[in-house]
Amino acid sequence: MQGGVGLTAYLVNESRLRRPDLAEDGLAGAWIPEDGRRDVRELWQEFADAVYPHDDLVVSLRGRVIADTLAEALRAAPGTVLVVCGAGFSSYPWLLDFPVAVEVDLPEMAEAKRRRAAELTAAGTLPERDVRHLGADLAVPAERAAVAARVREIAAGRPVAYVAEGLVFYLPQDEARAVVALGAEFGTSTVTAVSYWPASASDNRVLERQRAWFRSRSVPEEASHLTRAEVAALLGGSPDDLGPEDLQRRYLGAVAVPESELVPEYVAVSWTRDTAGPGAAR
Repeated sequence: MQGGVGLTAYLVNESRLRRPDLAEDGLAGAWIPEDGRRDVRELWQEFADAVYPHDDLVVSLRGRVIADTLAEALRAAPGTVLVVCGAGFSSYPWLLDFPVAVEVDLPEMAEAKRRRAAELTAAGTLPERDVRHLGADLAVPAERAAVAARVREIAAGRPVAYVAEGLVFYLPQDEARAVVALGAEFGTSTVTAVSYWPASASDNRVLERQRAWFRSRSVPEEASHLTRAEVAALLGGSPDDLGPEDLQRRYLGAVAVPESELVPEYVAVSWTRDTAGPGAAR
């Protein structure tokens, strides 16, 4: 089992596995190794008891809106290249048929994802996809620059859909801002989807419990919080900026759990309006 931040990758998959109707990710459970399934279930329950029991709701909503955004980008421009930073064990390149996808994570995580993807593809669980796994520490400016250069090379002028999911709040403040804005360095980004914790929720009680739990699991407990105005400025323009209550209304038709009882994760989606997205020219 992965330690440290890697643990949260398995929790994401377990959460999505528990809400298949909401997450619409039929591959979520496949990423968890067979010999680790019991451990992951027990870890998820430990997290639910210590922090909050609604991670399945929050993480599934986050994944659903990102997947729907990516599907819209692919319909608008079938040649779009997908770039996912903080890829963990997400399924986007295999749920949607992008011509090529680039997944970026810490080197140990990127290699674990590459190996697991190869196993699942060989077993017929995953469809064949052209996915490039890049190991990089996005807190290091030189490594961010190297990732941007590699993406420009792979995209070769094609449109890029950029996702930074479940990542920026683990980075120092300046680095968090740089990762939010990283898509602008790809040259041809048409849509960016970034999840983050807003500064207005920095004293959220669920986050306080999560920090304590992180300490017990050797995950960095300090977090970056960005204002919604700051995220809008970094992305340029007026992004759609959806919190957990907004996403519940969109996908459930009502708010089942108030934001005060949830990890307050927001997803900001910014389109280049002349190329893709709702209301764009076709």
